Amino acid sequence: MTTRALSWTPPNDADVEALPVGRWWDAVRATAAVGNRALEVLGEASGAVIQDDGYGTLYWLIETGSARSWHLRQVRVLTALADETTLLGVPPAHWITGHSTYWRVPLTQDRRLTDAVRLHDALAQAVRDVLGPVPGGRQLCYRCQLPTDEPILVAMEHGGSVGGPPIYACPQHAPSFAQQRDPWTGRAAMNDQRQP
Repeated sequence: MTTRALSWTPPNDADVEALPVGRWWDAVRATAAVGNRALEVLGEASGAVIQDDGYGTLYWLIETGSARSWHLRQVRVLTALADETTLLGVPPAHWITGHSTYWRVPLTQDRRLTDAVRLHDALAQAVRDVLGPVPGGRQLCYRCQLPTDEPILVAMEHGGSVGGPPIYACPQHAPSFAQQRDPWTGRAAMNDQRQP
């Protein structure tokens, strides 16, 4: 394993604690779909990973200052800023199941920080695998009609023998596209909710 050692340990064993990013480590946040694929790509090369089921996100801890120039869709680097403090909720080291925030990849003495270069490569591959190719420039979300810097291709329109324009969504509205396009899926979901 090529994860880096860290002298820091979570400061308590009772509850999640908000700790300042950039002091001992920076953090990389990814959405669940991208994060899960990145974990598959990294395998044993991943350091400890915090999963927050409340927000559907995963967080890797990396060396401070090692990822400030990253720009990947549905991935954010959390680091110290000059004019504000960024906090990350860190669970106790023994929380590996049974909590909404826990260590998806357990924090151990030899598994702490993830190598930033390997993490970037794994996240870049995950973004390509999960979200598809990067569209050129900003696109409008089909639902909110606002421009998004992180467009997700949700459909290609076809009219007879002529292909239409691609349809994009922002990260917030992309999951709902399939439900709106397929009325049978929506009806089945409504019937499932009515069942006793």
